[in-house]
Amino acid sequence: MYFIGIDLGTTSVKIIAMDHLGNIVKSINKEYPIFFPNPLWSEQNPEDWWTQTINGLKVLLEGIDSEKVKAISFGGQMHGLVMLDREDKIIRPAILWNDQRTEKQCKFLNENIGKNRLSEMTGNIAITGFTAPKILWVKENEPENFNKIRRIMLPKDYLAYKMTGIFATDVSDASGTLYLDVKNRIWSLDMLEIIGVNETQLPKLYESYEVIGSIKPDLASELGLKDDVKVIIGGGDQAVAAIGGGIVKHHSCSLSLGTSGVVFAPTDRFIIDEKNRLHSFCHANGKFHVMGVTLAAAASLKWWVEFINKSNDFDYILSEAKDAEIDDNVFYLPYLMGERTPHNDPNARGTFIGMDMTHERKHMTRAVLEGVAFSLRDTFEIMKDMGIYISDISINGGGAQSKLWCEIIADVLNVNVNKVNTSEGPAYGAAILASVGYGLFDTVEDACETFIKITETIEPNKERVDLYNIKHEKFKQIYPAIKGLFKTLTIKN
Repeated sequence: MYFIGIDLGTTSVKIIAMDHLGNIVKSINKEYPIFFPNPLWSEQNPEDWWTQTINGLKVLLEGIDSEKVKAISFGGQMHGLVMLDREDKIIRPAILWNDQRTEKQCKFLNENIGKNRLSEMTGNIAITGFTAPKILWVKENEPENFNKIRRIMLPKDYLAYKMTGIFATDVSDASGTLYLDVKNRIWSLDMLEIIGVNETQLPKLYESYEVIGSIKPDLASELGLKDDVKVIIGGGDQAVAAIGGGIVKHHSCSLSLGTSGVVFAPTDRFIIDEKNRLHSFCHANGKFHVMGVTLAAAASLKWWVEFINKSNDFDYILSEAKDAEIDDNVFYLPYLMGERTPHNDPNARGTFIGMDMTHERKHMTRAVLEGVAFSLRDTFEIMKDMGIYISDISINGGGAQSKLWCEIIADVLNVNVNKVNTSEGPAYGAAILASVGYGLFDTVEDACETFIKITETIEPNKERVDLYNIKHEKFKQIYPAIKGLFKTLTIKN
């Protein structure tokens, strides 16, 4: 039997078929465009997601016995705003997680409603990436579109809706909307009143491993599937990636080096950072997690290699960085798209500092890798302050393919960095959730224990740890010293 995992990412959809032993039998990737209609705006057409998902499924199912496919589930980019009208037509392009247009709306929520009240209602405060500020932006700037809204959904839920006709979401993804009462895993009616929507416009809530229905008969016929294939709702990409890395137990931790960088720690109970620097969300295993986000992690490396150096040879440019000195005072702030944790500052910008005439590209490349690691350590330190003790992390994402970067992460965080027997992240986690929803396992934990194995451990080097402790202290001083120089943005309506 096979289980399909669909990871709806920012630049592409990845689809895998996993067998009942946890082996990946086939993997497909289909890209789609992203649009930037104004500075710091970020949008996509949900129809592109659906078209490429169907195209990918058709290719995936070639050469395998499609009648053995038992269940499908999803992981997806979080926070995106998808709105449908009464005819189920897309009202406007989806506003994505990395869109920064909602600074005004976040200021209203955090200051006029108040961070304390927001935290009481939802467990979190407003940031530009969350969905609620986007809804307010549409209400204030596109009232004709706001008045058309019949359904509000998150990106992966659009796929589930098209696949089943069922209006559903899960609590892990919904945690990033700022209108879910995370502690109690229900919609916050008080928050809905503040943003001007009602519960009928929102999907029914499920746990990530729960079945919402079966694939539509006409779609099953088109794909060559049986029409009793179960559809499990899945979850937000970070929670599902954690499932794909076996991060389900208290005091375990995952670190994702994707477009964004995420430090993710499961908790058995709901906890909040007193200063609301971290997100407190529901986990895809039925419990909770805290996480911090660096908005431009692998995106920083991509920018440096492709846009600045006009190269596609990542391996060569990274190989140069091995020879750069660790204790050199070249620093990079990875705030190309503003920053989330710990600064929550949409106006923050990427910065190189400390160069002199002796410095070469290798020093700046290493500074990029270190700067992302230092930013992730900022999250790590907050978790320590919350009493979350972590000695090992599981690493995933495209950046994890660089051994040098993994070594830097181990030394900067002073933890063992584990690689596991799959690198498919949310797609694999979604397939695991599909297997649990189908009934192959009683719990997500049982599935992870069966499928996920550590294949390599990178241990920190004490000498480098000591050097990075000194360098991180310097890194922490840079943003407060220069934040006043970042230009206040004027966002066009």
